[in-house]
Amino acid sequence: MDDSTLEIIIIANGPAKIKCTKAEITLPDGSIVTKEKPFSLCRCGKSDDKPFCDGTHNTCGFQG
Repeated sequence: MDDSTLEIIIIANGPAKIKCTKAEITLPDGSIVTKEKPFSLCRCGKSDDKPFCDGTHNTCGFQG
């Protein structure tokens, strides 16, 4: 993967997995989080670490 490549993989009944070299995520409060390795974004809405996935989709019955 080169520096300009971004890959988003939607996991069935799970998160959106983000594969990139570096990402800056602007949170609702305006703060910016920088990720420099693959990470996952919550799709179930139940994560205690929103917008990031904490695995809660495995126990909350999320389908999507």
